[in-house]
Amino acid sequence: MEIKQFEDKNLSHFSYAILSDSEKKIILIDPARNPQPYLDYAKEKEAQITGIIETHPHADFISSHLELHTTTGATVYISKLAHALYPHQPFDEGQTILLDTIKLSAVNTPGHSPDSICIVLEKDGTQAAVFTGDTLFVGDCGRPDLREGAGKIQVTRTELAKQMYHSLRDKLLPLQNDTVVYPAHGAGTLCGKALGAGSSSTMGEEKKNNWSLQEQTETVFIKELLADQPFVPAYFPFDVELNRKGAKGFEESVRQVKRGEPILNGEAAKRLQQNAWIIDIRKDSVYKQGHLPHSIHLMEGPKFETWLGSIIKPAEGFYIAGDDQDAINKIIARTAAIGYETQIIETFIVKSNEVVQEKMPLKHFKEHLSNYTIVDVRNTSEVKESKIFPTSISIPLGELRDKVHTIPTDKPIVVHCAGGYRSAAASSLIQSELKGQVPVYDLGDAIKKFQ
Repeated sequence: MEIKQFEDKNLSHFSYAILSDSEKKIILIDPARNPQPYLDYAKEKEAQITGIIETHPHADFISSHLELHTTTGATVYISKLAHALYPHQPFDEGQTILLDTIKLSAVNTPGHSPDSICIVLEKDGTQAAVFTGDTLFVGDCGRPDLREGAGKIQVTRTELAKQMYHSLRDKLLPLQNDTVVYPAHGAGTLCGKALGAGSSSTMGEEKKNNWSLQEQTETVFIKELLADQPFVPAYFPFDVELNRKGAKGFEESVRQVKRGEPILNGEAAKRLQQNAWIIDIRKDSVYKQGHLPHSIHLMEGPKFETWLGSIIKPAEGFYIAGDDQDAINKIIARTAAIGYETQIIETFIVKSNEVVQEKMPLKHFKEHLSNYTIVDVRNTSEVKESKIFPTSISIPLGELRDKVHTIPTDKPIVVHCAGGYRSAAASSLIQSELKGQVPVYDLGDAIKKFQ
């Protein structure tokens, strides 16, 4: 037997392949949108993918379960409570999958979602591993507030938090201490709030160190679990529904994205829809020297997908602009990871410099803070932990589009985050929305001089 862990660092997502050496069969768990790594693994091992298990309809990424079913004939397993709309085999407590001496047993663990399951793996009759999906993470458990407006079954966060309390204690705590824990996410995901850095653990370690497994009353647990959860990106409910239906094939969908002619000047830009946002992925220095109106500066970075899906709403068309076709193609693939590739109106190489973002007057700012309106676009929990400027206005990036017109325009605006990535996006958005009413500056990585 071999357990192979795959990682999408950009979405802090782990998926798994369980290989039976003797039968040359593979069961996948929670595969990412691009099926190729799993097909390559199967080819390398000269094995056949015979099953795909979905621990729940995911909110933060699109799974390739339907495409893998179509191309390999593998059976998709998911809880009947998910009410999946693609061909599948219900997989709930009491049901098992056998691969020679490997037994995979479903365990219903509602809490993160009402249809969540974990999968206990036994080898030769001994507990070896548990695949916990978004129920149990290293150091944390899944958030319970993502299914109030998504999925076939919609449950309040308080009810799901209560279910999580019992799922952890009744279903996972009894597992043996040496059982390896394989979660669907690591640190950096928005599916939990305090994940540890590890990619796996053991039940013994989690019983000792994970706050959610410690002895505590249901009331205390619910209060702690609901407190200070991260924001919910706009794309999360959309992804739940798309995963319930099953997405189009990855390569086919990416190929269908229109690659437009380069835009070298304002005249060429007239072909664009005026009200559609342009996601400009170029480097910071290049963007600030000149860009198209109605642009958002969202560079290729570790959390591109998350911020794209937080700023752009489901079903909203947008453009992608860059200075290199290879970079644009990579971003299209990353956009597809959250199912947004069908919303791309067109991509293009841009050389136009109609709008300039002025350079941050850092010395004047340091000496005259009161002369500026400072906007802090970090998450609420970050601001709560440490407010950098006493007079700053807190508007998290994920909420900025809806609140940008609440920002006072009687002074120049300075935007900051924790390191510069989010402030680049936020300052460009504010500049685009305010249309020159007031100078808008990006403090960028100079924020480190004030921390």
